[in-house]
Parts: sequence; C-alpha cells; structure tokens
Amino acid sequence: MTACYRQLNGPRAPYCHAHALRWRKRAPTAAQGEEEAWRRTEPPIAVSGEVSLRGLPERVVAEILYALQDRTGNGIKTRSEVLRTLCDYLRRAGLATVDDADHGALRPHHRELAAVISASVRRLGATPETEQHKDTWDLAVLGRPGRLHFEKVRHPAFREALKAWALDDLPRRRGRGSRGTTQSCINAMIKLLDSLHDQRPDRGLVLADLGRQDVLAFRHRMAFLAGDGRISAHHEVIVCREVRRVLMRMRALGLTGAGQPLEGLPPDFTLDVADLPDEPEDSQAGHDLPDEVMRVLCDGLDLLESMASTEVRVAAELIIDTGRRPAEVCQLPYDCLQRDPDGSLVLLYDNHKNYRNGRRLPVGASTGAVITRQQRVCGRFPDTPAAELKLLPAPARNPDGRRAISGITEQHRTWVRALPDMMVPVTVDVEGQAVRQMLAFDKAKIYPYAYRHTYAQRHADAGVEVDVLRQLMDHRDLSTTQRYYHVRDERKRQAVDKVTALQFDRHGNRIWRGVTEVLDSEHIRRGIGEVAVPYGVCIEPGNVAAGGTACPVRFRCVGCGHFRTDVSYLPDLEAYLADLRRSRERLISAFDADSWAVAEAMPSDEEIRRVRRLIDRVRAGLDDLTEQERAEIQQAVAVVRRSRATMLGMPRMHPAALRPAADGRA
Repeated sequence: MTACYRQLNGPRAPYCHAHALRWRKRAPTAAQGEEEAWRRTEPPIAVSGEVSLRGLPERVVAEILYALQDRTGNGIKTRSEVLRTLCDYLRRAGLATVDDADHGALRPHHRELAAVISASVRRLGATPETEQHKDTWDLAVLGRPGRLHFEKVRHPAFREALKAWALDDLPRRRGRGSRGTTQSCINAMIKLLDSLHDQRPDRGLVLADLGRQDVLAFRHRMAFLAGDGRISAHHEVIVCREVRRVLMRMRALGLTGAGQPLEGLPPDFTLDVADLPDEPEDSQAGHDLPDEVMRVLCDGLDLLESMASTEVRVAAELIIDTGRRPAEVCQLPYDCLQRDPDGSLVLLYDNHKNYRNGRRLPVGASTGAVITRQQRVCGRFPDTPAAELKLLPAPARNPDGRRAISGITEQHRTWVRALPDMMVPVTVDVEGQAVRQMLAFDKAKIYPYAYRHTYAQRHADAGVEVDVLRQLMDHRDLSTTQRYYHVRDERKRQAVDKVTALQFDRHGNRIWRGVTEVLDSEHIRRGIGEVAVPYGVCIEPGNVAAGGTACPVRFRCVGCGHFRTDVSYLPDLEAYLADLRRSRERLISAFDADSWAVAEAMPSDEEIRRVRRLIDRVRAGLDDLTEQERAEIQQAVAVVRRSRATMLGMPRMHPAALRPAADGRA
C-alpha cells in the first residue's frame, strides 16, 4: 500500500488488517489488474488529528506544505478533516498539481482549500512586474484583495493598454471595493470592444481606421440594449461614463503615442460630454427606510444576534445609530469611544473610502452603552494589547483578536428575510381615487448601507442644516450630502397633502374638503401661485408676483378673500389672537397717545372675532379626526413647519397707490 503506514497483518501479508478487510470486500468484483491501481490510490486509515501525505506526488506534497505554512503564518487554522479529504481526492485522481483539481467535483470546504493552496503556490516568487503580463491578475501580489480579469478583452492592443491603465488606476481607488470599481471600467471597455468586433469588417484591429462613427455605433448599441430592457438606463449611463473616463486617461498616460499599445488611435475616437446619456430620474432617491420599517428592524435585533452573532448585532446597531458605512463600523478599533473636554461622547473611526483617518463623530449615551458592552471582548484576548484589538473581532481564524469581521451583508439579508412583513402606508389608485392603504414593504430595499441614508434623512427631517449634515456624513462636497436626503421632498409632499385637507379660507370654511391627495399639477400651481404671509398664504396674483410685498391691506390678512390658512398655522393664529387681545388691553388702558393714533392701532372687534372663529373651525376640523389621523396630522405639521418659507420684511403699499399723477406730482 502506497499510502498506508500501519503494521502489516502478517509476515507475508501485503496489507494491514484494515486494508486487508477493504480489499477482501472489493476483490470479488474487481477486474484483473485492478489491485495494483487500488494499492496506489486507496487512502490510508483515518486517524483523528492526522493527515497522511503518502502516495501523493512530490510536487503536490510541496504545494500543500507551503500553503499550510503560509496560512499558519497568517494565523489561519486548517481543519485536519478537510485537508485529509482533499488529499484523498488528489491521490485518487492522480493529479500532478493541486491547480489541476476539478473544483466541480469537490464540496465547498474542500474547493475553498484547494483554491487557497493554488493561490499560495502562484504567489510564490510572483512580483508586480511578472503579474502584469498575465491575463488574470492576483491582486494580492499588488497588496490588494481579489483578482482582475482581462481574458475577455478581444483586442490585443487594447488589452495591453488596459493593463497599463489598471496599474495607474488601482492606487487611485480607495476602500475595500477598489477592485470592483477597476473591474467595472474594464468590463465597460469590453462592451466597447465587442461593439467594434461585431460591427466592423476588420473587427476593430486596425486602430488608424477607428473614428467618430464607431463611437456613435457604440452609443446606438447601448441605447438599443437599454430600450430593449436588456440593461437598465442607469447601467447605460455608468458604462458610457466609464468608457469616456478610461479613454481620456489612456490618452493622458500617453498610451496613444509612438511605440505605445494604442499608437495611431485617432483623436476623435472618444466620447464627449454630449455623448453621455441623461441620468434617469431616481424615484427612490435617498433610499432611506420608513419609520414603520425601522421600528420592526430595531425590535428584531435580538433575532439577529441569535441567528448570527453578537458582533453582527452590534455592527447593525452602530450603523443604524451612527450612519457610518458598514466597512467603517466593522473595522472600528477597540478604543473607538472617547470623550471631548466637555465630557460628551465621540466615536473615533477611519473613513477608508476617502483616506481620512481619525474622524470624530458625536454620539449619544445609548450608542456609547452599546460600544461599552462590546468592549468586554477584551477579556477573550488577554495577551493582545488593547491598541491592536478590534471592537468587532472575527469569530474564526482570529486567535489574537486583531482581525475584524469581514462584513455582515449576507447575515443581514438572512435576518431580514426571517422577519415578519413590514406594513407601510402607501397611496394607491382605486377606481380613479387616491386611497391610502397599508402594504408590505419590499425587503430587498433593506440592506446595511440603507441605514446610512436613513441616518441622513432622520437628521434632515429634524431640521439639521445641510452644512452640519455634511460634516456628520463626512462628505467633502455638499452635493454629495444632498443626494442622501433628496427623498425629503416626497415626505414634505405627503405632509402637505395631509395639511391641505384641513385648509380654510378667511371665513373658516373648509377648502379641498374630501381631497386626500393634491394632484401633481396642483402641487406645481400651489408652488408658483401663492406666497407666504403671516398665519397662512396669499394667492392674489399681484402680491405673489411681488413676493408678498405688494399687499394694500398690509397685515389684515384675515379680512382678505385671497387669504388661505391650514392646520399647520394653528399655533401662529393662537399667538396672533393673544397678541391682538394684549394690544387692545394696552390701548384701552391709560396709554399716552393721540386719539387718532389709538384708533388707527386699535384691533377691531371684527378682526378678533374673525381670528377666534378661524381658530375654532381649525380645532373643530381636528376634533372630527380619529386618534390615528390626528397623530398623522401632527407629524405632517412638524415636517411642514420645519420646511416652511418665512415672510421677511414689512409689506409695502400697492404700486398703483404710488403711481405719479398726470401733472407729475405724487
């Protein structure tokens, strides 16, 4: 027996006792000459904690030993039973190298180990200079995870140019997803080259013959694929942008010059800004999660901990509370919680995406309590300095606590699927009427990065200024922050729809009675056909055109037929009534002023009655609602009041009153 190292069953026995029994069972059905092959390929008797490499080719043995040494040096353990089964497969298959293993015939654990062994051997002696000549790059040689694939680049000149471009582009990419961004650009160029291959007689191989017509053909092809539904409109935009970026960078690197891979490429073979398709309107801008969904998710965190681990639960909580990117939370150091000189808590984290380390984010006491509880993991790694520990250490292959959990996306997805349906209010069309119904929320929209959008939206709804929110989100550009809460317009619109149902004229009569949603055209008309005035809005065209400064009756809005108010102005109306009554009492008392001045400033009884009646009508409208409807109205009022335009300055007399007389005198 080639692989067996046990004592033979007797002086003349060819096998040990266990292998003798195996052959005795197999011999009756064995073909002639099969015993010799069986001796070479039969695995040894398994012993717990031991793996026999006997019977394997010397190259395979060397590859396995080198890979085990490499893994052990990185603190990674290898299960003996997995390695034993892989060795048995390699012995039976008679392979000369582990790289020849058929991964389809292996189970996942064995397939993963075989891939690790092959990768370790390939990296032996590899350098960035040797790697860049291959069509598949192992980015570990370049200090990055993953691989880059150039195999599908049909054009040999563009393949070499893309490799040169990738060497320049990789150091510019940041974060853990850098490989994916570079590969996406390569894939976009593959689409361009496929267009040349399919539509040109020379398949695009003659660089000097390429030109503007080929760029237009590619654009038409992408537009056709988007119109046919084979790719999304957003994907069309991304591909065209990446192709333009790569071609421009190739020219900047001099790859079209003499002696370079793209020598002779015409200058008009490029995409201009005008060639890029328009970005499709994003109906889900912001991607934040409704409050009803967030309540269900927060209530289900105990289930997440039972299905995954404490570290995954803490990661989800911190992403929700702080709005940091998932990778930033997973990589938090052990001592990430600090205090400012005034005693307030701050989170210390690294913005890996933008290479901005040591960022400080103010956090609340509840978030600090979550971090403090998690810091007790230090007891699991007593020999590791606290400065080298991770707050969320990986549960496996991490003997010293220095390696953080790699991600929570898959575990988070499994948890979300296990949660009950989350019902949210949605406006649907029923027989031509807009009706609010409770429908199940699409769970595919719930993913870890959505919590970052929700964090931004939550602060924007609370009235946080965009400059402050930009700092909280740690963005360099204000426009980036604005994209995170663009959905606020939809929330404001829903709030306007609710308060519009409780709108009144100056007599206290309900306007839009029975209307549950304002039409799109009406939203636009209201935006340009009214102006903010004290305690409501004015729809008089002249005053609207003048921005609210051309009212002839000044602050007597409650006596004007162009005046409108709604439930969101109720606190202002109540304050106005109290002010009228106080002013009247002061003027009635011994106030030292001429009689005509007192008469001019004295609030009239009719104005006080009109304001009081308006307040009573608004309150009566609220009393007609159910408890749930009143709660929804209160939330809508809070949103509308935060985003309301304010009327500034004193109103002026109407221009007609100031028109010069015929003789030139005012």
